[in-house]
Amino acid sequence: MKLLLKNARVIDPAQGLDQPGDLLLEDGKILAVGGELSQGDGQAVDCQGLVAAPGLVDLHVHLRDPGQTYKEDLFSACRAAAAGGVTSLLAMPNTKPPMDSPEQVASLLERAAQADATVYTSACVTLGMEGRECTDFAALRRAGAVALSDDGKPVGSSRCLLEALEQAQALGLLVAAHCEDLDLAKGGLMNQGAVSKRLGVKGVPPAAEDCGVAREIAAAASLGATVHICHVSTKGAVELIRDAKRRGVRVTAETCPHYLLLTDEALEPMDADYRMNPPLGSEEDRQALLAGLLDGTLDAISTDHAPHSPEEKADFITAPNGAIGMETSLAASWTALRHRMNLSQLFDKMSRRPAEILGIEAGTLRPGAPADIVLFDPDRRWKVDPDRLHGKSRNTPFKGMELQGMVVTTYSKGRKVYGV
Repeated sequence: MKLLLKNARVIDPAQGLDQPGDLLLEDGKILAVGGELSQGDGQAVDCQGLVAAPGLVDLHVHLRDPGQTYKEDLFSACRAAAAGGVTSLLAMPNTKPPMDSPEQVASLLERAAQADATVYTSACVTLGMEGRECTDFAALRRAGAVALSDDGKPVGSSRCLLEALEQAQALGLLVAAHCEDLDLAKGGLMNQGAVSKRLGVKGVPPAAEDCGVAREIAAAASLGATVHICHVSTKGAVELIRDAKRRGVRVTAETCPHYLLLTDEALEPMDADYRMNPPLGSEEDRQALLAGLLDGTLDAISTDHAPHSPEEKADFITAPNGAIGMETSLAASWTALRHRMNLSQLFDKMSRRPAEILGIEAGTLRPGAPADIVLFDPDRRWKVDPDRLHGKSRNTPFKGMELQGMVVTTYSKGRKVYGV
């Protein structure tokens, strides 16, 4: 059956489209894009006042499945994804047990076929994420993994890192790097600066991230390999990546909405929902990230969606790091960037470019592409109420904040998976 989305503002950076028009869907694919299309014997949906754009591609999601499904599971995470306009996501492998075997990869992907978003997964670089022995990269790829990472911490073995970088391109795998000097970061609960000093809380120096980024860039440059830098949060990291790109190093990078809207000032009340790793930085860091997105140093916006239970987040000192983010990602990013870039540029960072980095069929409204579509009202304002979110956890750093831009409807392969 055909479905016609009519009278929308159609935005597709992959085709250079930003114009009034219709989208015709059939059998989970985009059949046509244009003006005044006919649905034939199908259904029509009036999208007057809404943007129709490719569904978001989130390069950094913690599903907590298997092993910690009281925080989130595959299906609850994908419900949250759908509510945020995310139609494709890359799961990180720091599950319990870690995603280091072909059997685990295949099991997750088999279950994910019934979820409200398309799930791709990373597999571990090292067995058990212990940083010593490399996994079987080829076997993990055959099982369906599309990326390699020990996210949650850096790859402990530089030898395994180099082996992963060297083999990844031939295998069609992305190496996604968590960049952190663990010795420098040890014991730190927030960014080291005026706020941490005022609160009497041990801080993490920005050099912890910067040194990690420098290692990964040097490793990739030595091989002529490609590396993707996760959750960039510091001015120094932006400068290192910018310089590497100028030198021709094949590096891509992402940042997250919370680093674009918030700084370490948000930790003044000592609320653990604002604790994540890497930590919220200074205003100087925030401005550097915004500039990095605008000049192309930073390629993508991801969420680092990291659910935790209220009980775990209750105590500021003992709480685990991490914040949820898929349901708020588009609105938070638009709130942060709407005076600096247009919607086409934003969807390029959140859909087209992430799909390109991951090498998946997504991020475009071209005829024949999967009908992964978000209908978005860029003018509607709403207040983030954690109790009204769709995942299992409530640890959002945007709680109580008014954001501009609301996801109205999400289609995954032509199926309506969310609607206001």
